[in-house]
Amino acid sequence: MTFLCTDKTLLDDWLTVGPVTRVEGKTVADPYRTKLLGAEVAVWKDSQGQFAARIGAEVLLIQKCYGYLWICPSGSPRKDLFALPEYSQPGRRIVDCEGIGVAVSGLRMVENFLDMGHFPYVHAHYLGEVPQTEVATYDVSVDETADEIWATNCRFYQPKTSKSATTGLDVQYRYRVVQPMGAVLYKTAVPRPGEMDAIGLFVQPHDEEHITAYCLLAYYDDTSAETDLIGFQHTIFGQDKPILENQLPKRMPLRPGTEVPTRCDAMSVAFRRWLAARGTTYGAIARDGS
Repeated sequence: MTFLCTDKTLLDDWLTVGPVTRVEGKTVADPYRTKLLGAEVAVWKDSQGQFAARIGAEVLLIQKCYGYLWICPSGSPRKDLFALPEYSQPGRRIVDCEGIGVAVSGLRMVENFLDMGHFPYVHAHYLGEVPQTEVATYDVSVDETADEIWATNCRFYQPKTSKSATTGLDVQYRYRVVQPMGAVLYKTAVPRPGEMDAIGLFVQPHDEEHITAYCLLAYYDDTSAETDLIGFQHTIFGQDKPILENQLPKRMPLRPGTEVPTRCDAMSVAFRRWLAARGTTYGAIARDGS
């Protein structure tokens, strides 16, 4: 058995197969089984306490980081896993919100995560509300050294920005695309003015049109119960799920003009151009329509 993928931008990347907690207690005789890039992967913890993985008889390159397990399908990663210093920053609460299955391309999931324009319509009374629907102009840049995209100077009025919020707030945002199947959102930390909470989105592509989207919080919040923090994120993800699953096509078109962008879509446009420049094809409809 092999991965049903020829896209080097994913094969040479680090892709999550879920949180470490799913594999604790699993052995080579009774491994945790999951699907990645169209193939069944077995993951377990060996007698020395190290995590291991294989596809068929082939041993895979795996590492533990940020409470998740990451596999490089080709065994030859093009770069190190992205940095997430907020994970070990003193004073932050680290909460694994686990995952939600979505029948859509992983690229579509990441793009949705970057989109502020849908807040008032899909996440009404939480992340936005009508008539305050305008997305103010923001800045987008590509970090060539880290091979990441950043959106900065983003702001949006939100009635309830997080579980701990008690009033509406003009929220400051920063978005960071760290890989085709992953992004990090930074937003105003309600309990700590001047600081920003971090939310990581890590996508496991089971195949080109089915994923699990995992959410990791690095929050300044000493009062909310963990179940409430997780519940809030699942409410937001649950609102996105039917929208994404009914979006056609399920894979992301990369040909310019296929889906007409507006001014608020600057991050989406940059993301698609970045994917096309990298030669990303898995979960996408290429520029030639294939």
